[in-house]
Amino acid sequence: MTAPDSFLPGAAPRGPWNVIVIGGGHAGIEAAWAAAKFGSVALLVSNPATIGRMPCNPAVGGPGKSQIVFELQALGGLMPRLADDTAIHTRVLNASKGPAVQSLRVQNERDAYAERAQSVLLGANNLEIVRGEAADLEPDGEGWKVVTTDGRRLSARSVVVAAGTFLCGLTWYGRQSRAEGRQGEPPSRFLSAPLARAGHVLKRYKTGTPPRVRADSVEFDALLEIPADPQPRGFTGTPGPQASVSPTWQTHTTPDTHRLIQENLHESPMFAGDIEGLGPRYCPSIEDKVVRFSHHDRHLLFVEPEGVRTSEVYLQGFSSSLPPRLQDQLVRTLPGFERAVIHRYAYAVEYDVVDSTELTLHLESRLLPGVFTAGQINGTSGYEEAAAQGLVAGTAAARRALGLAQGPDDQPIVSRETSYIGVMLDDLVFKGSDEPYRMMTSRVEHRLLLRQDNADERLSAQGWRLGLISQEQYQEVRGKYQRVEQALQTLRQQRVQGQTGDAWLRRPELKLADVEALGITLPELNSAEREALEIRAKYAGYIERTERQLNSEAKAREISLQGVNYAEVAALSNEAREKLRRAQPQTLAQAARLPGVRHADVSNLLVHLKRQGHVSRETGRGGVRGA
Repeated sequence: MTAPDSFLPGAAPRGPWNVIVIGGGHAGIEAAWAAAKFGSVALLVSNPATIGRMPCNPAVGGPGKSQIVFELQALGGLMPRLADDTAIHTRVLNASKGPAVQSLRVQNERDAYAERAQSVLLGANNLEIVRGEAADLEPDGEGWKVVTTDGRRLSARSVVVAAGTFLCGLTWYGRQSRAEGRQGEPPSRFLSAPLARAGHVLKRYKTGTPPRVRADSVEFDALLEIPADPQPRGFTGTPGPQASVSPTWQTHTTPDTHRLIQENLHESPMFAGDIEGLGPRYCPSIEDKVVRFSHHDRHLLFVEPEGVRTSEVYLQGFSSSLPPRLQDQLVRTLPGFERAVIHRYAYAVEYDVVDSTELTLHLESRLLPGVFTAGQINGTSGYEEAAAQGLVAGTAAARRALGLAQGPDDQPIVSRETSYIGVMLDDLVFKGSDEPYRMMTSRVEHRLLLRQDNADERLSAQGWRLGLISQEQYQEVRGKYQRVEQALQTLRQQRVQGQTGDAWLRRPELKLADVEALGITLPELNSAEREALEIRAKYAGYIERTERQLNSEAKAREISLQGVNYAEVAALSNEAREKLRRAQPQTLAQAARLPGVRHADVSNLLVHLKRQGHVSRETGRGGVRGA
């Protein structure tokens, strides 16, 4: 699509703005979308033609990630809507397991997703888009100037840097490299400098993407077909019109694949030592898999369509940085791909990231107040993680610009106890990362309470209070759970053969429909409400026990560390003192999660707080257990 002339270089942007967002990937989209909701104009600096592009697999959701997308929906984010509108294959993963680990995964029409994102943003109120490359950040009184490579100086009170893999980006095809942020797109050449100049520690990370293969060169009959769910699900409750039109498939590597890789490791820039960046442990390249898991004779690969309007398929699990001529040979060792033709070759990309422990829970730089960072620049991987950070950073940046925030100690947008997004932010700020961070259910201590099905119940009130969702959306959620609670009481009050309805439903082999067949009568509920009712009744004991545990930990969360001078705390280790001074945790619980802060350090902190009269002995005992 073509952007209106008013958005092209040469037009005179109005300015100054409350928020300027740099970058049009998933983090930048959500940051701009959130910032524009606060009634004053935000500016997105990007190439309008590449907004919303999906450089890796065009899919949203999956384990540990769908929970984030449902949370974005509850907080007024855009990704859930874009994913549903352009869905071509939907499946609920782990459907036979408990609700805490079930996840929705949506395969998208790649080009349509970007087109839809561009259309929505170009039509949004209070949002302007200017084509340009940001080159520098300059303080400007109470705000900042974003200086572009063509000399424009754009002023705003807050800035969100969502540069993805573009900061000094370098792509690798075998031992050959070129300056790119992703295939065919120039890197952000200069923006690392102002971050480093301010004292930010920059690290090099690495990620990669598989080859795209011409669909008409694949023998699909030789692959295992995976159909979409017959009744498609959506993040917004309304799956798109094409949500079940395409299957996906599976294939696998072979001994020939592994032999070729082992014989040519010297041509891999990672194994040859050319790449400095740290790669993702949970999404390794095919070379890394073959070397690390040499005892396996095959690795499962997923063959997924890039869309119903495109002619390419995506080889999930076959990320590589080997040279193109080897990629041709490797792909043809896979069942069904013997005559495959690669449209776009795989590559690895290296890029700069900031040390996320130098940020606040609002993703604001501690070194550059008013500058926020979001997405892969913070050391994360994945569309969903980036989008969630964009929403948080865009919201916090707008609130700061409008004087609605009190500073770095203002309450976070979301917390670890209420959301997957909060867990991710807490991990990044207080633990940092030594590799691209990926959200997983195993990182979430109370995942039975933080399910994808109840994200709206957990976060809609917060979204409404912040002005991110409408009162109408919030009232719909309230009405939903009032009906669910009334139905639960009805279930508990009715008996069949001496047992209440909820007791029957707690039997593993019974579903809600089975209980109704016994003679239990329930009020009319829609499918989402019935699911919520069944989960509440079936897992009531587990949920109540987890809630009690969470409440017991609240004492530690309430012990404030605001104003503590760590130089005065006796017996702290030097490492703990430095980590605490740098991270500035707000509570004892946050301090306990910092790497390098030992249990003895937490105890010494508590003793100091007691001596200063900041905490009672009774509360302190509860706090130590919780921490």
